[in-house]
Formats: sequence, structure tokens, C-alpha cells
Amino acid sequence: MTSVIKYVSLAALVLQTTSLVLLLRYSRTAPSTGQRYISSTAVVLSEVFKMLTCLTVLFFQSGWSGNQLIKLLYSEVWSKPSDTCKVLVPAALYTVQNNLLFLALSKLDAATYQVTYQLKILTTALFSVTMLHKHLEVQQWFSLVLLMVGVTLVQWPEETSSSTSIDHDMTSKFIGLLAVLAACLSSGFSGVYFEKLVKETPQSLWIRNIQLAIFCCLLGAAAVFVSDVKTVVEGGFFQGYNYITWIVVLLQAFGGLVISTAIKYADNVLKGFATSLSIVLSTVFSYFILGDFCPKSHFLYGAFVVIIATLLYGYSGKSPRQQKHE
Repeated sequence: MTSVIKYVSLAALVLQTTSLVLLLRYSRTAPSTGQRYISSTAVVLSEVFKMLTCLTVLFFQSGWSGNQLIKLLYSEVWSKPSDTCKVLVPAALYTVQNNLLFLALSKLDAATYQVTYQLKILTTALFSVTMLHKHLEVQQWFSLVLLMVGVTLVQWPEETSSSTSIDHDMTSKFIGLLAVLAACLSSGFSGVYFEKLVKETPQSLWIRNIQLAIFCCLLGAAAVFVSDVKTVVEGGFFQGYNYITWIVVLLQAFGGLVISTAIKYADNVLKGFATSLSIVLSTVFSYFILGDFCPKSHFLYGAFVVIIATLLYGYSGKSPRQQKHE
């Protein structure tokens, strides 16, 4: 049964990762006759669904007793403000990270985004070494070097005959690249910080996720108010929403649960394989379905190097971080 769960969770991880990237990209670039949905509101909704999911789990663990759930939340969340506020840092970073990913997929094709986002392995490893004092094997350091080489090849500028198209394309890709790099940095630090917090404090993971979701909702709402309040007032919070948008919100909301299951039941080699398969599928679908990507030789070489680096890192030893919230 454990073996079945392992492969089912990995299949779900590949499906969730690939479909989220492709659908998010499609939702931000597909032709639209009306107002496109506001990405900051989608971030808030995904956090609301995460919080509701965690509350449901705690409700189940409390024997479906509302009184017991309220007492648990009061004793572990409300009555311990200093402890609850410890998750404010990762919550802020996760909120920024999720908004950056919407921006990145508005500027970069799904395949390039998928490959470049694997730099989170590098940032996670570096923060794990500095903050958790974890040891990396020689093969893992080598795989991180390969990872940087591969991403560099993927981002290598293309030659084109039109200077106007060069300027526009390079500017758009540069903004997307900066967004991905910032998201990788945020992902690495916030993930390691959250892992350190979970390991060093007695609260359960579900309580920590509740605390995290509360702050993410509040900070996400603040981001909506600061950046999009005028648009929301004029067109409404749910303007531009369609079934694709709701699927994106749900995939982003439940992605963390899928990742947690994969981490629990699968080893690093299989998770690396799942990541590699997701990169391949994103490339294929980006080319044949979305039609916004035509792979050049440097991209194929770079993607191959990134896949090898990902597999090598997982094979070399235990991953430095358990990804709790992606």
C-alpha cells in the first residue's frame, strides 16, 4: 500500500506542477474580451482555501467537535501571540513569492519558467547550510554548479533580425527572469525558516499552517488594497474570473498538500524524476498546446543539464528542506 501511495503521490505531484504552470500561463496570456482577473486576488483566495483545508483537518482531529476546535485554536494560536507571530516572516515571503510567480508567468513561457524556477534548489541548499548547518555531499555541490550552468544556457539570448523585437522581448524576459529569481530566493529562505520553526517548536504542522495561512490572507489582502484597490472597486473582487481561474486557485491552494504527501512517501530520486518529467511535459505542452514557445538548441542543452542536476542532487543525499508551502 505504501508503494502505491508513493507512486500515486508522485503522479499527482507531476500533474499538479505541470498543470498549474500551464494553466496559470494560459490564464494570464489567453486573448480576453473583458477585464482579466487580478492576480493578487487569486493569491488571497488560494490562501483562504489552504486555511479552510487545515481547519477541516483539525476539526476532524478534534472529533468533529466545534468546541474542541475553538479551544485548540484559542490555546495554540490566539493565546500565544509571540509564538504565532514567528510565522510572520515566511508568510510575508510566501505572499510576495506567489505574486511574483503570477508576474513571471505573464512574461515567460511555461517551459523557461519551469527550468529557471529549479534554482530554488540552489537557494534552499545555501540557506540550509547557513541556517540549519546541514552538510552537502560533493556530488550535491557539483549538481548545484550544473544547475546554474543549465539555467544560464536556458536564459541565453536568442538572435533575431528585428531590433524592436529584441528590445521588447528582452525587456519582457528580463522582468520575468527577475521575478523568478526573486521567487527562488524567497522560496529558499522562507522554506528553510519554516522548517527550522517547525522542528524547534512543539506546535503541530497543521497549527503552524493555520498560523501561516492567517498571516498570508491578511498580507495578501493588504497587497490587494495597496496595488489593486481601484480596480477592485471599479470591477469587483472576482472580475475576470472563469473556470480556468478557479482551477488555478485550487491547484495553487492544494499544491502544498500534494508536495507534503510526496515528500512523506517518496525518496529524493523519485521526486527528482517527477520534477524532470514536469519540465519535459511543460516544454511539450508549451510548444504544442499554448504555441508560445519554440525550443532552441541552447534551451534544450540547458534543460537537459538542469534535469541531470536535479536527479543528481536527489540521488546524492537527503534534500535539505521539506517543502511545506509552494
